Amino acid sequence: MTETLLDVMHQYDVRKLVFSSSAAVYGIPDVIPVMESAPLRPINPYGETKAAIEKMLYQQNWFQFVALRYFNACGAAADASLTENHDPETHLIPRLLQEPVWELYGTDYPTPDGTCIRDYVHVEDLAQAHLLALEHLLSQADDEPYGVSLNLGLGKGFSVREIMESVKRATGRTPVIKELPRRQGDPAILVADCRLAKDVLGWTPRYTDIDAILQTAIAARSF
Repeated sequence: MTETLLDVMHQYDVRKLVFSSSAAVYGIPDVIPVMESAPLRPINPYGETKAAIEKMLYQQNWFQFVALRYFNACGAAADASLTENHDPETHLIPRLLQEPVWELYGTDYPTPDGTCIRDYVHVEDLAQAHLLALEHLLSQADDEPYGVSLNLGLGKGFSVREIMESVKRATGRTPVIKELPRRQGDPAILVADCRLAKDVLGWTPRYTDIDAILQTAIAARSF
C-alpha cells in the first residue's frame, strides 16, 4: 500500500508527507530515554510495519517527509464528539474507564513496581505536532530531498499500576485487579527523548500531568 501511495505521489508531483510512525520501531531499547538514533529492532508486527515504511521513505530521493514516532497516545480532544470509539477497545486508559475488572498483564518486569512503564502523550499535543511538521516541510526548498524522524512523548514514564491509581483517584472506583502473565512483545520500559522534536519543530507538549490527561478522557466518555 505504501509503495502504491508513493507511486501516485510521484506521478502527481506530491513531494511532502507527514507519516504517523510509532515508538514500536525501537523494540526493546538499550538506553532510556530512547533517542531517534537508537537502533530500530521492532519485536511485533506493528513495529515491523512502521520501521519498514520509514526505511522505504528514506530510500526516496525525490520528496520530503517527517516521520512522527508516537509513544502512547492518550486523552481526548476538547471537542468530545471527535473522540474515537474502538470495538474492541485495546488502549489502557479507556479500558480502565469502562471495564468492571482490570486485567494486569505482567507484574514481574524489571521496573519499580513490576509493571510496564510507558510515556503517555495527549492526542491534542500529537495533533499540534502534525501541524508543526507540515509547516516545517513547507519551509523546505522543494528541489531538495529531506527526511527526519521525531519522537513524540512527555519524556517521562508512568507504570501500569500508576495509571490504575490515577484512574482510582479520578473516579473513586476500586475494581478487582486480575493479574495475568506478560503479553508477548511488550517492552518493560518505553520513554522518549523528545529534544529533537523541540529543536526541529519547536514542539513542546501542553499536557504534562497524567491526572489532567485522564480528566480529558473521562470528559469524552461522558459526552
